[in-house]
Amino acid sequence: MDVITIESKAFLELEAKINLIAKFVNEQQPSIIENLDDTWVDNYDVCSFLKISERTLQRIRSKGLVSYSVISGKSYYTITEVKRMLTQHIIRSNEECLLELINNHKESAERRKVNKSAK
Repeated sequence: MDVITIESKAFLELEAKINLIAKFVNEQQPSIIENLDDTWVDNYDVCSFLKISERTLQRIRSKGLVSYSVISGKSYYTITEVKRMLTQHIIRSNEECLLELINNHKESAERRKVNKSAK
């Protein structure tokens, strides 16, 4: 293993540059989140805000009526797919529930952003 030593002044300058890059990346995130139709939400969020059971959502997945992805055993859906399920009456819910899901997702994304920038 090699050990690299640098002067403390050079380290502080490097740290400042890294923090500047991190700040820039964090500031760019809201523009990424603005396109909510491409946003992914998990199984729990879909079920709780659309007021359906996990079993109902599982049946919909099993029948191939919804596109989803599984990451580490957890199912994720795009907002576009959730909207499609509502418009095609695959799920009996209303627009208010969908808006609540979207708003909750925005709030949690903002909280994550604030938590990251605080670190």
